[in-house]
Amino acid sequence: MSLQARELYSSANGDRWSLVRDSDTGRVFIRHEPNQPSGGRTSAIEIGEFLARGGSGPEYQELVRLIGTLVEPRPSV
Repeated sequence: MSLQARELYSSANGDRWSLVRDSDTGRVFIRHEPNQPSGGRTSAIEIGEFLARGGSGPEYQELVRLIGTLVEPRPSV
């Protein structure tokens, strides 16, 4: 498995969110890595599920911004 990752956001407490692509399968997902003291486990979240949560955190805002850079604005009619 070959993963390519782009960090979306790293919080002051050490949590990290990355946009990840598995180049073998083409799967794209969000990886959340909680900080060490929280004892949480790294998780993979499908992009649709992540967006459907409707979060307002900086990690959500950065993903929406990145998606926006892929879409050309349409000229006004």
